[in-house]
Order: sequence, then C-alpha cells, then structure tokens
Amino acid sequence: MALLGGGVGGAGNPVGGSFTGPAEALEIIGDHGYAYSGVVAAGGAGSADATMLKFTTGNFYTIQNLYWGNDQASSSDTYFEFKLNGAIVYTNKHGRTDDADKIVFSMLIPPYTECEFKMGIGGGGNMTLNTSGRIYRTRD
Repeated sequence: MALLGGGVGGAGNPVGGSFTGPAEALEIIGDHGYAYSGVVAAGGAGSADATMLKFTTGNFYTIQNLYWGNDQASSSDTYFEFKLNGAIVYTNKHGRTDDADKIVFSMLIPPYTECEFKMGIGGGGNMTLNTSGRIYRTRD
C-alpha cells in the first residue's frame, strides 16, 4: 500500500489518511497540511510554557491557519510563543474571551524551517492548538 502524504515530522500516514490521534508533527495529505496538539496541560507559570506543535517543513512552503482554545474562565490570559528556526517570530498575551476557539492568525512558513509553537495559561489548565492550511511545493 502506498503511503499518503509523507509528513515531514515522521513517516507518512500508512492507514489511508484517517485520523490516528494528536501529534506534534505536521501531517500532509496532497496539497494540505494539518496538525492537532490534543489536550496539553499548562503549568500556570504566566508564560508560554508548553510545546504544542513542533515540526520541520520540507521542500514546500505552507500557509497555516492557527486555532486555539483552553478550558479556563474568561479571566485567564493565554500566552503564545512561535519560533521559526529558533527565532521568536510571534509572542503575545491574549485576554480570554467567551469564544471557545478562534483563529489566532494565518502564518506563512518557509521551506526547510523548524517550527515550534508554545502556549500557556495564566492560571494553569488545559489547552489545544490546531492548524490547517495549504502546501505549496517548491521546485528544485
């Protein structure tokens, strides 16, 4: 059976493209990439203290839409830190709203780039970070 995708964070998905559970890696199916962090516990340190997603892109660039959520009351702040090749490209503290999930933003990620997405919650709790987007193949 041929493997689908060939996701960069590991081998391709050998089960026909069906969801096999959360992982830090970017999964690739055709011209689309996605990742689901699953539920991750925050330490409550008031900083982005938990790695949610971590992967390296290959011979493609991608535009990813980032969605987040947490299980805390509206008074809890959510912290973000996103790195590309070890350099912080986005860091912020967002006040919690009543929206369960919302798009944080869309982000272009270049080819051959190590990506790390971290989050935290001011009072501790559980978080999720999901991403989906389009893959654009580069020509060698």
